[in-house]
Formats: sequence, structure tokens, C-alpha cells
Amino acid sequence: MNPSIPYLDLPAQMRGIRRDIDAAIARTLDQCSFCLGPDVAQFEKDFARYCGAEHCVGFNSGTSALHIAMLLLNVGRGDEVITTPMTFVATSWAISYVGAKPVYVDIDDATFGLNPALVERAITPKTRAILPVHLYGHPVDLDPLLAICRKHNLPLVEDAAQAHAAKYKGRGVGTFGEISCFSFYPGKNLGAYGEGGGLVTNNAAYAARARALREHGSTRRYYHDEVGFNYRMEGIQGAVLGVKLKHLDQWTRERRRVAKRYHELLADTPLQLPREADYAQSAYHLYVVRHPRRDDLKQHLEANGVGCALHYPLPLHLQKCYAHLGYKAGDFPVAEKAARECLSLPIYPELTEEQILRVAEVIKSFFAGK
Repeated sequence: MNPSIPYLDLPAQMRGIRRDIDAAIARTLDQCSFCLGPDVAQFEKDFARYCGAEHCVGFNSGTSALHIAMLLLNVGRGDEVITTPMTFVATSWAISYVGAKPVYVDIDDATFGLNPALVERAITPKTRAILPVHLYGHPVDLDPLLAICRKHNLPLVEDAAQAHAAKYKGRGVGTFGEISCFSFYPGKNLGAYGEGGGLVTNNAAYAARARALREHGSTRRYYHDEVGFNYRMEGIQGAVLGVKLKHLDQWTRERRRVAKRYHELLADTPLQLPREADYAQSAYHLYVVRHPRRDDLKQHLEANGVGCALHYPLPLHLQKCYAHLGYKAGDFPVAEKAARECLSLPIYPELTEEQILRVAEVIKSFFAGK
């Protein structure tokens, strides 16, 4: 049975922009520009400008963009990259794909971002980069991380897959690190109609190599300077993203409206609500609440027609695929506790006041019933 208030309502978003989307896709079809092409090139220019960066390179996924970022920085076998155990697994995949080792550091309890106070002690002679994640749309505290990077001559790579339009000290995320990577998966704040990703940088050499690597290591057809990949963005995705980018700021304002109402309506409940740091303006990709009875609350919401989701119920250091790293339960207690307690409520620009009130009402009925 479909919930009366869905966790995510992509059809509602599509209805508002359908005419422009149809026209953009028709143009791509008429041009037969199915792989890369002018729509992708235009979106790359527009998104780079939006981020305040020199270059954007489009990819077939955010995972591919992260993988290429590691290659651009010459991270390889035997190297280490410091990152977070509390995120989607693709962040660590990129490190593993090049033969390097993810080295995890616990998170900040309020923002879910990599805890800068714990990063420096994790640095070893094998460390080649620091890879924080702007989780749930909230920026990680970048200044102390950048200071550590400067001190140890390490590049910072921003995983901004969930943070389109988020701001750190008034400046959009995505231009603080040597490289930043975005995902345009359909459910993201800026989502394609399929898979998509982007790599943002101010380094022209990185951008040029990234363009070659995504296209089989080639800058001239049938001539291959290094082993490359088929990581090209599809033309239709570039067209769709070009239309949707024009709406991103308004959609972000609407997400923040929803978050503000949740803050007001749920302030007197036992839930731990999202906390926005003084330095941050969250894009609210997700609105994540916390409670020790998370699973019971989830069941109650769903039984009463309110969609919800878990992000992420098992930290990466405890995943079977990374058992060989030797981590154990208790190594990162903040991340582990968050994974047990976190629950994502519906949040999207089209969510109405009536729906928000209903979500709050169902949550309050859970606590009233004990």
C-alpha cells in the first residue's frame, strides 16, 4: 500500500516542470546527442558557474566522479584516504577502486560530518587525501579540515553528493577542496532522470584529464593515452539537469521552509532534531531525526500512511565488504549510535503545510501512546 504522504514525491516535482523537460529531451533526441553532446557541455558550464568554480566534468554517476577524483590525485595501491564511516558506501568504493585503504574517523554528533578534532591523529605516512562528506545536505566544518590539509600537504576532496546549494560561511560547498564530487541520482536535490554525476575543480589539468578518463582515456578518437573508463554522461541527463538547475535555489528555499516547520512542530517531542551549525546553511537533502526507539517509530509512521527511510542503518566499518579492514563495533561510537537512531522524514519542495502537520501529528501520537 502506498503511503498517503510519500517519503519522496518525484512525480510532484515533474508536474511543475514537465513542459520544459519535454522540450529539452525532444531537442536532445532531434540532435541525436545521446552520449555527452551540447546539452551536457552546456550543463557543465552552467553548473560550474553555479558552484563558483572554473570547471565541471559530467559523469554517468557520482560514484564514477569520486573514482576519477582519486585517480587525478594519484591515489593508488598501499595508500590511505581518511573519510567517514557514516555515509553511502560509494564514498569508500572510490578509495577501494584504486587499491587504497579507507581510514575511518568518527563523526560530529550534531552535524554527522567528519569530526575535525579526530582527523589529524589518523594521518600516517601513507595518507594521500582527506575525503569528508557533506551528509544530509549539511556542510562539514571545512576550515579546520583545510588547516590540517595545509599543515600536512594533503588534498581535500569534498563529497558533495547530497549538498547541492548548501553553504559554508556564506559560500557554496564544492569549491573548498582540490576537487568536489556531486551526484545527480534522481532522488538528489538536483537529480537527473537516471544516473548522473559531476566533478568540480578549479584545476584545468585535472579537468582535462577527467574528461579523457571518462571517455576511455582518449582525447582523440581511437587514440588512448592511458587506461580509461566509459563514464560519460548521457545527453538526455544533461538536458534534464540543465532545466532543473534553474529551479534549484527555489527548491532549496522550499526545503528549508519544510525543515523550519518540522523544527517548530516537533520541538516539544523527545526526538533529537537536526541542528544547523553557525557556519552552515543546510540544503536539507534529508531531514533526519533521532530516537532510541527509531524502529518502532518507523513502523508507527508507515502504519499511519507516512513514508520514511533509514540513512544509514549500518556504518561502513561494520559492513561485510570491509571486514578485512579490521574494524569492530565500538571503534566509532558516535557513528554507530547515529546509525541505530536515525530516521529520515519526508522532505521535498512540494510538501504542503497540511502534509507537514500530519507528519507531526502522527509522530506526536507515537509518543502519546508510549
